[in-house]
Amino acid sequence: QVQLVESGGGLVQAGGSLRLSCAASGSIFGSNPKAWYRQAAGKQREFVAAITSGGSTNYADSVKGRFTISRDNAKNTVYLQMNSLKPEDTAVYYCMLEQLEVTGLVRHWGQGTQVTVSS
Repeated sequence: QVQLVESGGGLVQAGGSLRLSCAASGSIFGSNPKAWYRQAAGKQREFVAAITSGGSTNYADSVKGRFTISRDNAKNTVYLQMNSLKPEDTAVYYCMLEQLEVTGLVRHWGQGTQVTVSS
């Protein structure tokens, strides 16, 4: 089994910063693509940022230039540095790891961490 544990969420004023962390453990084979998604109340979960095993990154247009995804392969940890936060960034943020397993390509999710940005 794969476990993903997010941390670093909280309450911050607009314009502030937060850094989310996601530590992966369990049956992980090699270095895998990781990503952050978020889900605001009453809305569907949406893509935020992704990073490949080689370090290539991709961002949603809404966070480009404000958020930075990074990873530490030795620690099996992925980070999301969030700057210039806006009230519309308020959501539960989820970490995702994608891995090829016996059953096929599987996405594993963390339990989520709440980020609240006050105006």
